[in-house]
Amino acid sequence: MATLNEKKTCSERMENFRRFVWNPETKLFMGRSLINWVWISLYYLAFYVVMSGLFALSIYSLMRTVNPYEPDYQDQLKSPGVTLRPDVYGDRGLQIYYNMSDNKTWEGLVTTLRTFLTAYTPAAQRLNINCTSDTYFIQDTFDGPNKTKLSCKFTSDMLQNCSGITDPTFGFPEGKPCFIIKMNRIIKFFPGNGTAPRVNCTYVGDESRPLEVDYYPVNGTFNLHYFPYYGKKAQPSYSNPLVAVKFLNITRNVELKIVCKIIGAGITFDNVHDPYEGKVEFKLKIED
Repeated sequence: MATLNEKKTCSERMENFRRFVWNPETKLFMGRSLINWVWISLYYLAFYVVMSGLFALSIYSLMRTVNPYEPDYQDQLKSPGVTLRPDVYGDRGLQIYYNMSDNKTWEGLVTTLRTFLTAYTPAAQRLNINCTSDTYFIQDTFDGPNKTKLSCKFTSDMLQNCSGITDPTFGFPEGKPCFIIKMNRIIKFFPGNGTAPRVNCTYVGDESRPLEVDYYPVNGTFNLHYFPYYGKKAQPSYSNPLVAVKFLNITRNVELKIVCKIIGAGITFDNVHDPYEGKVEFKLKIED
């Protein structure tokens, strides 16, 4: 009993460990003979080769079923989301406040619009084509370069007085600011059921109250030849069409709630769970 409880010295423990690693008497390496280690190594080699092959086969089979141009599962959105530029988010959503006489309060907003529209210069749109039809641009074949589909041009000059070309300040110092509405992309979405969807901006909760605005392009429509969208791989140079809204009669020094909706068949804007589906709401206050 005393022998069992006897503590071994450090040198004894090291000696036992060395004998475990290599025992010169039994010729065992870590408790196994050479032939045992060979068989174990071959077993695990074969095991991992088979497992790697099965994994590679499953990935190959999966990739063969995946459509590279269209995801099998997409967001269950009935309507596209809508975004606003310039986009300044406050504690309670989009809030655009500025002072007409203080250029520091609106220069950042103007810069945001200029930066956003750099993707819509003629140079940036050089790979796209001029489209004149007012119908859906349906493409069953890949007629574009490198087996892609064609995309229609949308250049900033189509926004006319809100293009930043004739008025680089977008009307902010005059109290008649321009805002840009963009409808998010949904693959193979046909908005409007043959009629171009349009933007309509009103006061929140008081649609009868007159809100004087100018829309660009004319009537604030998204031309149908920009639809459907076939995906980033199929249309790598695609650019979302835009609608610019120029507010003309905003009451000074008062916070106003404005909503811009996309009006068109197949587009809904009454989803209480998604405030940006089919519409965008924001607060606007212009001080003089």
